[in-house]
Amino acid sequence: MSDYLVRAIAKEPGVRALVCVTTDLVREAAQRHGTSPTVTAVLGRTLTAGVLAGALLKVQQRVALKFEGNGPVRKMIVEADSYGRVRGYAAEPEVDRPFVNGRPDLVGILGQAGLLTVVKDVRLKDLVEGVVPLATSDIAGDLTYYLEQSEQIPSVVEIGVVVTEEGEVEMAGGLLIQSMPPYDTGTLTLLVDRIQELPPVEDLLRTGQAPEDILALLFQDISYMQLERRELRFNCDCSRERGEKALLMLGREELEHLLETEGQAVIDCHFCHERYVFDAEDLQEVLAALD
Repeated sequence: MSDYLVRAIAKEPGVRALVCVTTDLVREAAQRHGTSPTVTAVLGRTLTAGVLAGALLKVQQRVALKFEGNGPVRKMIVEADSYGRVRGYAAEPEVDRPFVNGRPDLVGILGQAGLLTVVKDVRLKDLVEGVVPLATSDIAGDLTYYLEQSEQIPSVVEIGVVVTEEGEVEMAGGLLIQSMPPYDTGTLTLLVDRIQELPPVEDLLRTGQAPEDILALLFQDISYMQLERRELRFNCDCSRERGEKALLMLGREELEHLLETEGQAVIDCHFCHERYVFDAEDLQEVLAALD
């Protein structure tokens, strides 16, 4: 099943729903960053949270989520846009914790105390920022808490990533359900009860249920309309050209020092781990550009 997200709305009760599968992009992120099995699980959940948050945006808007905790991974950062493109990384990708009852120790790796910071670029003069304490340290509960406390929108988020103790990503996905104005939460409560009665979203996906099937299981007798099916992908906008611009900003003195001491410059993108090497000839060209 390739990665994609479906968006649906039930107009009469005023509820919108998003369901996604993110297995491929989680696998790509784990491979790019060389994450341990436990970090893979947390990073996968963070990327999926970014996908869901990005799907709430309007055209050309972007969102960044930063989960900071007192655990060994320290922080997880993800950026997503309204087109299904997402990228992210862990500050300490190689740290690990033993599995607990066959499952990754999410709380142990991120920590119980910390903050979730959400920054949105909604194409206005200033960025929109909200900060809440980590509520559960399992990513899904933290995003739910942010939506309800900071944005004042009754919401429920469920995210799951199945990772083996060897680090293989078997399945990843998530769902988000929100009330819409005037925020009658009766239907949302009913849907939350149904979510609790169903297997976890990752298990539903692993047994062959597509996002459309999960929507049907959730809404059942509630009339709803599927609005969109959006492809998802791990995507980073870094490039060699951007790296060259970053070198230009260092200035002549710093560039000449690099050339003299190192003979080259290496730029490593945090988000995708792509590496751009500028040798001595490249640095000479950058210096020439300063003239």
